[in-house]
Amino acid sequence: MPIKIDYKKCCWKNGKCISCSCGKESNCCRGCVEACPVGALKRAKKVEIDNKKCISCGACVSACKKNAISLI
Repeated sequence: MPIKIDYKKCCWKNGKCISCSCGKESNCCRGCVEACPVGALKRAKKVEIDNKKCISCGACVSACKKNAISLI
């Protein structure tokens, strides 16, 4: 079962977290990418999924504080 990201809810936009007050790029956000046990998610301009690596465990869904990720 693949995951889906609702980019309207996701706090990672244009290569940075828009909900952190620190203003740093990838170092400030701790959530879905770090929760993935197989490294299927990465941050670029937006959060990207490698569906070949994803094992549909749901760890990223639980870790997302913005409820932007779901299993489909």
